[in-house]
Amino acid sequence: MYDVTALGELLIDFAARSADGAGYPTMAANPGGAPCNLLAALSAYGCRTAFLGKVGDDVFGRLLVNTLREAGIETSGVVLDAGVFTTLAFVTFSAGGERSFSFARKPGADTQLRFDELDLALIDGCRDFHFGTLSLTDEPARTATQKAVARAKGQGKWISFDPNLRTPLWQSPAQAREAMLWGLAQADIVKISDEETSFLWGDVSPEDAARRLHEAGAAAAFITLGARGCYYSLRGDGGFVAAPAGIRPVDTTGAGDIFGGSALSRLLKTGRPLAGLTCGDMQAAARFACCAASLSTQAPGGMSSVPAEGDVLALVARTYP
Repeated sequence: MYDVTALGELLIDFAARSADGAGYPTMAANPGGAPCNLLAALSAYGCRTAFLGKVGDDVFGRLLVNTLREAGIETSGVVLDAGVFTTLAFVTFSAGGERSFSFARKPGADTQLRFDELDLALIDGCRDFHFGTLSLTDEPARTATQKAVARAKGQGKWISFDPNLRTPLWQSPAQAREAMLWGLAQADIVKISDEETSFLWGDVSPEDAARRLHEAGAAAAFITLGARGCYYSLRGDGGFVAAPAGIRPVDTTGAGDIFGGSALSRLLKTGRPLAGLTCGDMQAAARFACCAASLSTQAPGGMSSVPAEGDVLALVARTYP
């Protein structure tokens, strides 16, 4: 039995580290992909995890599969395909530290995953099935994702969802919005950023955004607020959790994914069914996730920046005595 099986993208993140006089950056390669960053956090915090996805049968694809194994993530559901290249993402930073994304994904291996290639036993044998929107941008991965979600829902699995909006990958904002709203309608547990709630609904408060998420069908919602922390809500009962003070970010790549995996790990560790979760469980999960995500920003990359559980718990104790 796996605690979480995730489906989606596994890719290489190239992050700008410096630039020459003409502005061309020197890039550092890191393993990435939102679902796998989430699984790496879950694995680090004691959960059994598995991944369904596709990479190229190339140097980067094989490196990525090895990285998942080293992180304790089951890789039997990863397809290596010699006919497509492993997807590459390029992250550059403005003078103010804002990130911009470019992708080598036309097509990338992750978009070419077919439903008949999925190891369905990894869905059948999990407690929670997780997905995001990047696997909904293109066929055949879109149909594979939709069918996988339907299978998991039909078996009564928890469904967790992170929109992970990347506008350059969509043909239009309307298409992205449609996919995000479809995902929200499937989910029991949602992690979403304030930037994503603004994209969907304009200038709404976290409380109003949570209300809309519950109306869409989510029982539990975490709305991340950047340096301000997060707002959590369980069927309309929620509150704010402040981010720990004194953290100086080096690289925010994957911090939202690590938040999601950290929060989900705490909910799973309660051992309670979805209907039995309490507001106290949500607050504890939000506190742990805020601290894990904050600590992750002090190291580069996504999967490679998951902090040790002991360090997170120590920060929780100092921040929320």
